[in-house]
Order: sequence, then C-alpha cells, then structure tokens
Amino acid sequence: MIKLIAIWAGKLLSVLGRLTGRKSSASPGAFALKICPSLVDDLNKHVRKKIIVTCGTNGKTTTNNLLCSALESKGYTVLCNRLGANMLSGIATTYIQASDMWGGLSVDFACLEIDEAYTPLVFEKIKPDIMVITNLFRDQLDRYGEIDITVDIIKRALSGADGIRLVLNADDPMCVQFGIGRNAVYYGISDCVLPQVDDTKEGRFCPICGNELSFDFYHYSQLGIFSCSECGYKRPDPDFEVTKINLGPPMRFDINGKSMEINYKGFYNIYNLAAVYAALSVAGENVADFARLLENYTPQIGRMQEFKFNKPVVLSLSKNPAGFNQSIATVNTDKRKKDVIVAINDLANDGRDVSWLWDVDFHKIKNDDLNMLITTGIRVYDISLRFKYADIDVDMLTDSMKRAVTAALKSDSEVVYVLVNYTALYSTESVLKELMKEGVA
Repeated sequence: MIKLIAIWAGKLLSVLGRLTGRKSSASPGAFALKICPSLVDDLNKHVRKKIIVTCGTNGKTTTNNLLCSALESKGYTVLCNRLGANMLSGIATTYIQASDMWGGLSVDFACLEIDEAYTPLVFEKIKPDIMVITNLFRDQLDRYGEIDITVDIIKRALSGADGIRLVLNADDPMCVQFGIGRNAVYYGISDCVLPQVDDTKEGRFCPICGNELSFDFYHYSQLGIFSCSECGYKRPDPDFEVTKINLGPPMRFDINGKSMEINYKGFYNIYNLAAVYAALSVAGENVADFARLLENYTPQIGRMQEFKFNKPVVLSLSKNPAGFNQSIATVNTDKRKKDVIVAINDLANDGRDVSWLWDVDFHKIKNDDLNMLITTGIRVYDISLRFKYADIDVDMLTDSMKRAVTAALKSDSEVVYVLVNYTALYSTESVLKELMKEGVA
C-alpha cells in the first residue's frame, strides 16, 4: 500500500508540474522515494527483455534516447528517462509516469541514462543487463573532482554487477579499462578524419601504470588510437568498427562494412550512433535496417537544435571542455558568416567552479567566418575575460539572452550559434520560443 501511495503522490506532482509549465523530471520521484524508498527495487520484474543503462561524461542523453527510439521503431515498448533526469529520483519519476494507477507496469525494454556518480546507488536498486559507457572527461570539478574519482565510482558499481555486459568506447583509454576481466565489447572509429592539432587531452596517462600514452592519431581530447609503451595497455580492436567517414551533410560512414547515411551534425555523434548500434547488437536485435530505425528520432533539446527565424539559430549544449571543443569544431565546419553567443552559468547543476573555462580551446572560434561574438549568463564577466586572454574581442556583453539573440537576428550574419552550459539551456530555449511567437526576425 505504501508503494501505491508513493506512485499516486508522484503522479499528482507530475500533473501539477505540467499545469505550471515545469518539466517535473525528478521532483515527483524524489518525493515518492521519501514515502517508499524501495519504489524501484522491483523494476527488473516489469521489464520483459533487457535493462540497458548508459553513462559517460558526454553523449549519454543522445545515446540513450537514440537507443530508445530505435527499439520503439521495432515495435517495442520502452521505459526511458528521455529528459535526462539521470539520478535515482529521475529514474523513479520515469517509473511512476509509466505505471498505471494501480502501480502496474509492463515494458519490453528499459533504457536508462544514469549519472556516473549515482551508478553504485542505482545498481543497488536495479540490475542492468547491458551498460554503455560513452567516454570519461573532466566535468564539474567541485562535484566529481578529477576523472580518477569517477572511474573508482563506476568500478565500485560494477564490482557487484554480476552478468552485466559492457559496451565500451575503444578509443577512450579511460573507458577501456572497465572491460579488463569483464564481459565487454568495444566500438571505435578507425579512420583519421579530423586535423591533428593541439587539443586538451584530459586522460593522456595510462590508467594502468601511469605512463604517458602514445597516439597514432586522435580524434579529440584523449579519444584515438592509443598505446602504452610501458605496460602494453592499448586500444582494443573494435567489435563494431567505424570507417569510411564523410562528415557531409549528410554524414556517411560504415559500421563493420555496412554503409550508413545519417542527417546529424557533429563528428561526436558518430560515437553516439556506434554505441547504439553496438548496444542493439549485444541485446540480440537485428541492425540490418539501423539507419531506418532512427528516421523518426528527434534530438533532445540543445543537441544542435535548429530554430527558424529570418536566419537559422542553432542551440548547442556544452557542459565541459571536451563538449565545448566539439561544439566549436562543429561550428567551424559551417562556413557561413556567423554570430556566436556563449552563455555560462554557475548554478548547482552546472558546478560552481568555472575554472574549466581555461581548458576550452576558445581561440579556435576566431576565424574569417565569425561576424559577431556575444557573451551572456551569470558568469558573463568570466567568459568575457577568457575571450580577452584568447585575444578575441567580445562585440556585445549582456545579462539578457533575449537581447543577445535579438541583436544577432538583426546583424548581417547568415546563421547564429548559441553555445550554453546546462542551466542556461532551458531558459534559452524559452527565449527562442518566445521570440518566435513574437515574430521577431
């Protein structure tokens, strides 16, 4: 009876959240767990096939939602925390919203994004069949600390996860170590596609012996073809190998010799797609029609999301150095005359420590295509100072995203890119939708 009361309370809070215009992706579950701490303990009993969890610093929301979309395209019912609420409270909310009024729930698959720091707690409650780890970069220093701390947390979770199958990024030396002595498959990109320029390599030391790794080539950050001359630790041969890449648009590439054509932006999305392909294969699903399975997928908010004004406005979420560097790289592949807006906040969900801004290669944003650079957000002065030291002039500094976007729409650029960190994301989306309703052009 207590569990049923918790579900009813969670459903009521979800309804109230929708009526007041809130996302309600975590708070209903947090409240319900206070009533019934064991609310999701029997989740495995409600899933007919497999529970697949995805974690990693970048790409986990996209990977998780792509996987869900692919399974739904096959006709399966899927439990999925689509909004990216990836702590236990978010998973509880997902469980509540999918249950009927009597607590009944029956699904084929569960696709759950989980926060790296919460993996031990989540694994105490549910027993995943498959775990995808996308990558591990430095993120939210005041919350996670250095990468080694995150690695130890995930290892602690895996120590009690008997029978789990791992799907790991073969190109990330921080990820590959989780497969040692475990049931693991690997996906990776074997072609050198991107220019070999200086980039921030956060995991450039061998996680086994501490020696500096050697790279035949790298894609970005520490992702690439790596090896350790001291202990022999190296990139494994991928079970799911990506080759013949053309960044398009549309993007074209092969996975294990099978040609794909996907209308997504960003080199990093190839990793997300390869992870989904591998996870589907490990789950025993047919991937012969992989590209078709993703035709109906709508990217989550802020994943190079395009708004149509008198010119395109592209919204991109970037939460850490690796993410920002990839967003900048994607922006630079667009050769149209562009305005770039950068918004930085420092609320609790962003991490209060913004020293990571100095690890972003912001100098690469300056090129002949850049028309106007605008800064905003709570830490507008910090990001503006960062650009000063990158020897880039900020054309406009403002505390209002609405003023920033309006100014960009009035300029003579051909496209506007808005790069934001986490808590600036939803408010920016609201501003863009408001301006569209107002008919601003």
